[in-house]
Amino acid sequence: MSIDLSGKTALVTGSTQGIGAAIATGLARAGARVGVNGRSEGSVAAAVERMDHGGLVAAPGDVSTEDGLQRVLSSLPQVDILVNNLGIFEARPALEITDAEWRRYFDVNVLAAVRLTRAYLPGMIERGWGRIQYIASDSAVATPIEMIHYGMSKTALLAVSRGFAKEAAGSGVTVNSVIAGPTHTGGVEEFVYQLVDKELPWEEAQRAFMLKHRPQSLIQRLIEPEEIANMVVYLGSPLASATTGGALRVDGGYVDAILP
Repeated sequence: MSIDLSGKTALVTGSTQGIGAAIATGLARAGARVGVNGRSEGSVAAAVERMDHGGLVAAPGDVSTEDGLQRVLSSLPQVDILVNNLGIFEARPALEITDAEWRRYFDVNVLAAVRLTRAYLPGMIERGWGRIQYIASDSAVATPIEMIHYGMSKTALLAVSRGFAKEAAGSGVTVNSVIAGPTHTGGVEEFVYQLVDKELPWEEAQRAFMLKHRPQSLIQRLIEPEEIANMVVYLGSPLASATTGGALRVDGGYVDAILP
């Protein structure tokens, strides 16, 4: 299967590290010009240098704010592929999540993606081609007790994705979400050690985390960021022209009883 994104421009939010960096690199390797996004110019410049690919360009700005969104739009006024990857997460006892935290999770994980979709979707429809993706999570369908505020935001993304797919119906623009399972990033390593013995070596800690906190996974390991990126690159390509309004799973599989 050959994926060629030459001539396409993409934006991946929250792409200075982790899943976002893997997605940006994957799209660039397929030939796209890719905007790398983060909150500060310094973090973005360092990420572009570290990823070391000629197709990457800086698009700094905190897209969870209106000012930050305008900064990004000034760098990339038009894109063909939008990947809404930005997201925050942490473990918190359910009854200790404050109103402010509920709002923050909605603002960062959901509303930022909605704003970007409103900004870029009309141009895609006018040009008759585009790809919009939302990086959701298995937490959207199997909400973890230790972070229901995060699960709420990822469930919302499934509704947002389906709704905007209907808005783009018949236009040549596809809109999908990717349900990512627990993925091996620096942030997730910190999260894992919030829930298991901090003295355990990483491989043992990972196994303990999956067994106790993510027993629904059929692969019983954390997913590598590149595995998420592979799905995103495919969905961003002309090869996925008949896939829209979907929620594509890269979650390691589920034990049947966990599925809704």
